[in-house]
Amino acid sequence: MNFCPQCGEQISKKTIDGVDRYVCEQSQCHYINWDNPVPVVAAIVKYNNKILLAQNAAWPDGRYSFVSGYLESREQPDIAVLREVKEELGLDAQIDKFVGHFIFNKKNQLLIVFSVMATGSVRLNNELEAFKLFDEQEILEYMFSYPEFAQSVIKKYLTV
Repeated sequence: MNFCPQCGEQISKKTIDGVDRYVCEQSQCHYINWDNPVPVVAAIVKYNNKILLAQNAAWPDGRYSFVSGYLESREQPDIAVLREVKEELGLDAQIDKFVGHFIFNKKNQLLIVFSVMATGSVRLNNELEAFKLFDEQEILEYMFSYPEFAQSVIKKYLTV
């Protein structure tokens, strides 16, 4: 970021509360980019007694992950995760349990993760290329794109 999104003037880095932040030092503006994490919901989809992972159409072949999406304005996380499962997979789902919240530093996201029980016939939307079903042992051994992060989510899921 080089210019202030509020006034258009050049911004600079300044340490605030021990963290480097982008700041506009114009007397009428004083914008600060706090770089807060973006809230995202994610579903561990239980389908036909397996765990369903999906491949995003923009990802390399063979990479699967949780169904996820951005939390929309004024939307409750439990409703959002059911919406994402319906939109992306065409499945009806109900919340099984809250798994936890996780900071995904690579993308500056706060993931709010639920496990859901899904029924119906899978109908992938245009965001997804494919899906794959895993049993619990396979999911523990699956090499996610971000293995350490994803495995922490799976391990928490298996213990709650």
